[in-house]
Amino acid sequence: MRLVGVGVGPGDPELVTVKAVRVLREADVVLVPVMATGEPGRAEAVVRAHTEKAERVVFALNDRGGVTERRANAWDAAARRVVDAFRDGARTVAFATIGDPNVYSTFTYLAQAVRGREPGTAVETVPGVTAMQDLAARSGTVLTEGAESLSLLPLTGGADGLRAALESHDTVVAYKFGRVAEEVLAAVRKAGRLGDAVYGARLGLPGEDIRPAAEIDGPVPYLSTLIVPGRRMTLGGKLLKERP
Repeated sequence: MRLVGVGVGPGDPELVTVKAVRVLREADVVLVPVMATGEPGRAEAVVRAHTEKAERVVFALNDRGGVTERRANAWDAAARRVVDAFRDGARTVAFATIGDPNVYSTFTYLAQAVRGREPGTAVETVPGVTAMQDLAARSGTVLTEGAESLSLLPLTGGADGLRAALESHDTVVAYKFGRVAEEVLAAVRKAGRLGDAVYGARLGLPGEDIRPAAEIDGPVPYLSTLIVPGRRMTLGGKLLKERP
């Protein structure tokens, strides 16, 4: 029994690895997370560009406040579906997730829940392109160079972590900040770094929105990405000097 988390990138079907496509096509069952059974999800759209094997499982993707009852029930129901597939003869179940299965992904919770029911399940992952990588490429923004540090954090709980990251790291990337966008922009502005920051949402999809963060005026989608690049004053200035 094998459960494979497959990263399918931020939304553009062309940003899926050859290995990911192979695993999706070879799997006995392919599950995709959605917020409602009748509502196609972003991962499903990417999967269906490569294979018709896509079965929806409902996840509380927009729940906030920790482990809500709805969220826990969704994990349990999805785990039951995986275990049922194994008991019906499936050898490999693939779970497609936006971005990378090891970066803020629903897959990690599903894998834990499945192992709780079937401890012998082998869990594997196929890496995927993340939103910060896609936004960096589409906007021409360098994420890191030389000895720069990079901080990646979700802002579902507010901007406090962002303020600390802006003080202690070079490049700072924020995910899921739509609910607190005004607070986030104020923090970046106060740090004197808004001029270089770039914003992106619906990357690679119809309605894609990529622009300087300073141009944001009003609400933004929950699944938005913000890159605040490190300050670079000279060519190669961030390279560490070699020790004598």
